[in-house]
Amino acid sequence: MTRFGYTLMTEQSGPRELVGYAVAAEQAGFDFLVSSDHFSPWLEEQGHAPHAWTMLGAVAQATDSIPLMTYVTCPTLRYHPVIVAQQAATLQILAEGRFTLGLGSGESLNEHVVGMGWPGVAERHERLEEAIGIIRDLLAGGTVNRHGHWYRVDSARIWDLPPDPVPLAVAVSGARSVERFAPLADEMISTDPDADLVQSWRQASDGDGAVRVTGQVPVSWDTHRDKAVQRAHEQFRWSTGGWDVNSNLPTTDGFAAATQLVRPEDVADSIPCGPDLDAVVEAVRPYWEAGFTDIALVQVGDEAQQQFLDEAAGPLLEKLRAAAA
Repeated sequence: MTRFGYTLMTEQSGPRELVGYAVAAEQAGFDFLVSSDHFSPWLEEQGHAPHAWTMLGAVAQATDSIPLMTYVTCPTLRYHPVIVAQQAATLQILAEGRFTLGLGSGESLNEHVVGMGWPGVAERHERLEEAIGIIRDLLAGGTVNRHGHWYRVDSARIWDLPPDPVPLAVAVSGARSVERFAPLADEMISTDPDADLVQSWRQASDGDGAVRVTGQVPVSWDTHRDKAVQRAHEQFRWSTGGWDVNSNLPTTDGFAAATQLVRPEDVADSIPCGPDLDAVVEAVRPYWEAGFTDIALVQVGDEAQQQFLDEAAGPLLEKLRAAAA
């Protein structure tokens, strides 16, 4: 059965608001929550970037039973992997077993801020592979010492370990990353509804084929379509650049320059805008048809969140579940 989630978008809302949206999303019937983990928004118009882990700790206490996930955390530059392991263990305790650690190779926008530059994709994947090994070892308990190629770990131990293991999910974008990370992770994350990628992951992983695969779809719901299109263009035009471009831009000014020729209609072609819930269903459909088990929705714009949760979420979830079934 396909599960449908709600995205806590740290780039467009403040921390207190995000905790409130998490509670409302659980009450509206969403199956899980994912949170972005950024140091900066993509565009100045979005205007926010609270600390995701602090916010998720509050969410874990404010909600009852809804699963939580980072979508995604980069454990290679801004965070050392031992810190990510400690954060994940603590959050799993607070969430009482509801947390999944989603990992990825990161974006320059968030990682360059610690002054270590921004490496090429080959180095980023090497770093991520080594970091996953460290995180796995620490979450397994005991004292860890490492003198790896990218990271050193000196007598590190997680003193507060959760009774439930922390599942690890990794974001992949192609066959090479699947081959590299499927044996290391429990679950797959991807931005593209690619059935071949899903099948490759299942074949390359050590599991039995019943693997969790999570994706994400932006929507700009509003009772007025023109407002929805305007909001999507203002705050989500960055998404038209594609991963190869977006992962390498270092600042909001860079994203503004890269998207200055993107028109509102260009964004509306890729994001369902307005009150038509059937259009949202059709935008999500390729993901479950490709084999994604979990699909998180991103409602664009902070000012539209509560109305979306109050008025649109319930009917939309009914339509999605009926169509996916």
